[in-house]
Amino acid sequence: MLKPLGLAVFAGFWFIAPAAGQDSTPDPALRQVYFGEQHLHTMNSPDAFSFGTRNTPDEAYRFCKGEAITKSTTGEVVQKSTPYDWCAVTDHAEYLGMMPLLLDENSPLRDTPISRLIAGGEGEAAFQQIITSASVNDPLTYLTDPTVMSQVWEEQKAAANRHYEPGTFTTLIAFEWSSQPMSQNLHHNVFFRDSAGPDAIFSSFNSTKREDLWTYQEVQRAMGHENFSIPHNANVSNSLMYATTTSYGTPIDKGWAERSNRNTPATEIVQTKGASETHPALSPKDEFANFEMGFKHLLGSGGVLGKIDNSFVRRALIDGVGFQEMIGANPFKYGIVSGGDTHNAFPDNEEFNYTGVHGNTDKTPEIRLGSTGSVAGEAPIAFGTPGATGVWADENTREGIFDAIVRKETFGTSGPLIRLRAFGGWSFTADDLQSDDWVSRGYSNGVHMGLDLPAMPDGASAPTFMIWAMKDPESGNLDRIQVVKGWYRDGHAFEQVYDVVWSDNRTPDATTGVLPPVGNTVDASTATYTNSIGDSQLSAVWSDPDFDPSQHAVYYVRVIEIPTPRWSTFDAVQLGVAIPDGTPVSIQERAWSSPFWYTPDPSLVNRRDYYPGLQKKLP
Repeated sequence: MLKPLGLAVFAGFWFIAPAAGQDSTPDPALRQVYFGEQHLHTMNSPDAFSFGTRNTPDEAYRFCKGEAITKSTTGEVVQKSTPYDWCAVTDHAEYLGMMPLLLDENSPLRDTPISRLIAGGEGEAAFQQIITSASVNDPLTYLTDPTVMSQVWEEQKAAANRHYEPGTFTTLIAFEWSSQPMSQNLHHNVFFRDSAGPDAIFSSFNSTKREDLWTYQEVQRAMGHENFSIPHNANVSNSLMYATTTSYGTPIDKGWAERSNRNTPATEIVQTKGASETHPALSPKDEFANFEMGFKHLLGSGGVLGKIDNSFVRRALIDGVGFQEMIGANPFKYGIVSGGDTHNAFPDNEEFNYTGVHGNTDKTPEIRLGSTGSVAGEAPIAFGTPGATGVWADENTREGIFDAIVRKETFGTSGPLIRLRAFGGWSFTADDLQSDDWVSRGYSNGVHMGLDLPAMPDGASAPTFMIWAMKDPESGNLDRIQVVKGWYRDGHAFEQVYDVVWSDNRTPDATTGVLPPVGNTVDASTATYTNSIGDSQLSAVWSDPDFDPSQHAVYYVRVIEIPTPRWSTFDAVQLGVAIPDGTPVSIQERAWSSPFWYTPDPSLVNRRDYYPGLQKKLP
């Protein structure tokens, strides 16, 4: 299952060496993968401050760069094992930077209801008041001083610029718009390409409607601040995130879909509050669908499972191709990223190096394993480690990282730094993949992940995909590579998961076609495992065996690791206690590619008069 990489490897780092005499025009085959964090909160976010976090944006950037930082809630020194290449701090626009003033003896905010709760150690009670005010769009006026928040925003931008080291470490100026009407999550992070950034940010107190966020983005773009937004935590959106109607309850039309594409090129597939890929009830035949599903809902409603039909990425991608067929535009044409959403300034993406994500509410192993309730109504055991985003970029600069996300040449992981690259076309062969210039052939004879497949040429029978993945040196070997396909037929969504290539010479069941599990070497008593199973690399050329040229379709790649210990197993071993009932000892970490889309020639399509997901006739 191993293959030549066409890469030079030195001292644990790998890169593609440029050809002699090459000019300065970027060659896409020379793009390298850069890993980073695109969703991170510090003390300037009101909820993080309520939880006891006092770590700053400067410390967040330093942590991402690999420096050792003192954690404010415990005094312990924390440090990433593997540094990131880039990072964005996305503090909430709502009450940005106001909370620290509550404890300032010289501030007029010192004697306010929220201040008294914070000073009295009742941070979660303060959080509930803050989050409720956002849910019902009734701001606490004493926490909305525009002068103070403007000053904090300027300092946020200055911190990002202080830590920007082009070619070495990239920062993106960003913030979070935290719309949550009636506790339904519609949060988006907004990112900027330039170093000046906008003068003003946009909060849910300005509007809870994503159409108004897009207007803000479009205005800023016209002012020279190129930007995009990324939604997150669709899994707790109560079907709001990928709804088939607009914020006004009207069916999505072509103009709305095209506006969505211009402003929102990617969506987050996993973070600490769970995975948003799919749900076992939506994908009952997917044996890997039940991944980090412990977090059920948002904002104090723990144990409540919201509506799921429009709350998960896979269903949105499939609905998107249904819209493409019906109205000529896809409102959910997203690339894939992952993130943390940690509220302590530290993206603890490493299971073996996890120290909690919500300040005082999960700051020690004892609290993480023993607490039965916490922020957002969930016990700390329900939270997972942050995900990581990989981008294939021309360079590690703001322009390079930003542009890679815009063109969707990205993938998300559940935390490990798995390398994943994929190309789609109509004529790839095993010889292409085994060649030294396989990456160049991928770009020349097909498209990278995140793009539409080229028009189907005469004589072609099905799209082919050239896929390669390599393990994180500090994580488990690879179990398998899969392709997930979605399509619409007669007003209904369909999906299929294909095992493409796998480790250890296993043979699918002759009757069911099911691939046997890779095995499990995890020792719960020591929180250890061995890489005696699985492969360090997997690659394949795969062709869709069920291709129908008349049907719109979407494809994405999923890479699965062998089982490794979950963070909770490391905590249990450290404390010498049993793992909490119902908590998995091990998990199979994974990576997801941005999709490929197939659009048939109009002459092949029998247009059907329905709205995807609504079973409602088109006008």
